[in-house]
Amino acid sequence: MAKYAFLFPGQGAQVPGMMKDVCDAFPESAKVLDEVSAIWGKDVKKLMWEADAAELSRSDNSQMAITASSIAVMKALESKGIKADAAMGFSLGEFPALYAAGVLSFEDVIKVVAKRGSIMQAVCEQIAKENEGHAPGMSAVIGLTQDQVKEIASKCDNVYAANMNSPKQTVMSGTFDGLTQAENLCKEAGARRALRLAVAGPFHCPLMQRAADEFEKAIADVTFNDPVIPLFSNVTGKQATSGTEIKKNAVLHLTNPVLWTSEEKVLYDMMKASGEEWKVLETGVGKVLNGLWIKSEIAEGLECTSVNTAETINEL
Repeated sequence: MAKYAFLFPGQGAQVPGMMKDVCDAFPESAKVLDEVSAIWGKDVKKLMWEADAAELSRSDNSQMAITASSIAVMKALESKGIKADAAMGFSLGEFPALYAAGVLSFEDVIKVVAKRGSIMQAVCEQIAKENEGHAPGMSAVIGLTQDQVKEIASKCDNVYAANMNSPKQTVMSGTFDGLTQAENLCKEAGARRALRLAVAGPFHCPLMQRAADEFEKAIADVTFNDPVIPLFSNVTGKQATSGTEIKKNAVLHLTNPVLWTSEEKVLYDMMKASGEEWKVLETGVGKVLNGLWIKSEIAEGLECTSVNTAETINEL
């Protein structure tokens, strides 16, 4: 029998109408959204299915919508006898991964994501205010190496290499003006594209230190258990085995880069070393992680399947 590694998508994957067909087809998934709404105090179904893209992209909205979507897909898969035997999440996706690995309870993961999204949205608005209303953000650079992007970012004020997505795709975080300068330098250096992303702030860089400080206080009393399945960390790029370490990394996560390419290799090596059959599923909205897996240069012979509709769930 095959084992499954679940990869959970991050902020930016949100889209109006997300997961409607899954919830229509799987009562378990619809129940997840009802339970999320009860804990959060807001109607997550209405947000996901009726809000426009601008409202949905706010950190305090998109983080909850994406987390709820990932868990909804996970419950639909479980109804078909498919469960996570390993988990890792991209950026925000670490939180549904923590739930899948038994680190956080369902109630706690919803409460923690609610706090995280609210804190991050407020800090992003503060940064925009400090920069004459110009919203900070993130830009994906395609066609340069990670080292090239790091060097260019170091030449610009308030710009940082934030997400190590693939050998030829790196995401920068920064202020509006800083990113504009960095994007131009990347294009001059031969980047095929330097594209501003649909996210609400400069995540995974020192500009989020205020958010990290507040988030650390917000989760002080939350219990983080040791994972019951292999779990991998954006902060270290390695497997995480201790609830204490994972709680510490949840705070560092806001100001440190996402070492996704390192995580992919560690996961891949673990699966190959096990001698067992593994399948990799992108569990939640979008196909970004599937694309990064293909570009990882380590996954030849082991595909990643995006599972984000009733049809794709039923095909498994």
